[in-house]
Amino acid sequence: MKPARNLVQSLQPQAITSPESLLNAGLIPPDHLAAVSEASATLPISITSHIAGLIDPALPDSPIAKQFVPAGLENNKQDGELADPIGDIPHSPIAGIVHRYPDRVLLTPVLTCPVYCRFCFRREAVGDGLLTGTDLDAALDYIRNHAEIWEVILSGGDPLIMSPRRLTQIIDALDKIDHVAVIRIHTRVPVVDPIRITGSLVTALKRKTPVYIVLHCNHADELVLEAEQAIATLVDHGFPMLSQSVLLKGINDDPEVMAALMKKLVSSRVKPYYLHHGDKAQGTSHFRTTLAAGRAIVAKLRGRLSGLCQPTYMLDIPGGHGKVPAAEDYLQATDDDDWVVNDWQGNTHIYHD
Repeated sequence: MKPARNLVQSLQPQAITSPESLLNAGLIPPDHLAAVSEASATLPISITSHIAGLIDPALPDSPIAKQFVPAGLENNKQDGELADPIGDIPHSPIAGIVHRYPDRVLLTPVLTCPVYCRFCFRREAVGDGLLTGTDLDAALDYIRNHAEIWEVILSGGDPLIMSPRRLTQIIDALDKIDHVAVIRIHTRVPVVDPIRITGSLVTALKRKTPVYIVLHCNHADELVLEAEQAIATLVDHGFPMLSQSVLLKGINDDPEVMAALMKKLVSSRVKPYYLHHGDKAQGTSHFRTTLAAGRAIVAKLRGRLSGLCQPTYMLDIPGGHGKVPAAEDYLQATDDDDWVVNDWQGNTHIYHD
């Protein structure tokens, strides 16, 4: 990795990036400064001016503040928490590539984000840096040389923090690889730094190969007017949009709160895709619910919300073994080769094959 300078677009000179700037903005009290400084040694601080404007200093437990303002609880590491909770490292054959599943790879050209979510599962890796030109060329060659790769997922870091010039170079290269049929971009930019969604960025992404944009959004309060306008810009230019959310204790671990988020996403033309169970990243236990709690929330969404609003609840098995659906089971086999079916209201029925 090399420092992210010219190839990362800087549009937020007023971003909050230090414990002292948090204190000056009134987002932490003076007696929290030492603990927040300790937490920031592991995961950097970055809060865009847009997100800072959504945080009321008088409401430190608001859904926005809790996602982005560091807390001393991050310094409490629990047994079973991991530096690489989803096992990226064992599946990374070269810098910038994670090849966990046969037909798709993760390409991580940048480790910088416009904001750093305090529950980040890559908290040990993210920060200031881009793949060097040599490493990026090697990563692209890896994709060219593996014909089984059907989809390339740009992640990081946040790919949309890169300048349009850098994005153009990467998207151009991927567009020219015959066996790459789909490009997917994982981003938080439309909701945390919507000013970045410009005509130049749209031009950088638009190619023959379809580009899907997966928006990370965890609470309806993130979908303010500026965010909705940024989403509309992308959708109106033909980019299909999906969402991924993380189930977070004290933020969205309530059926009504989750329903409001999913409805607002769909009304913004973003299809809910994944709801992730919290990963076992070090210092994040205060964000994690139990699986039982998550399954109960998802079960309450079924039947009460349109099918368009239903995310798939996913567990990433620690150690790099991949994702599996974690939601309630609606079918149980019987000894008579029949099935007991649970409907969304909790009633049971017998289904005969």
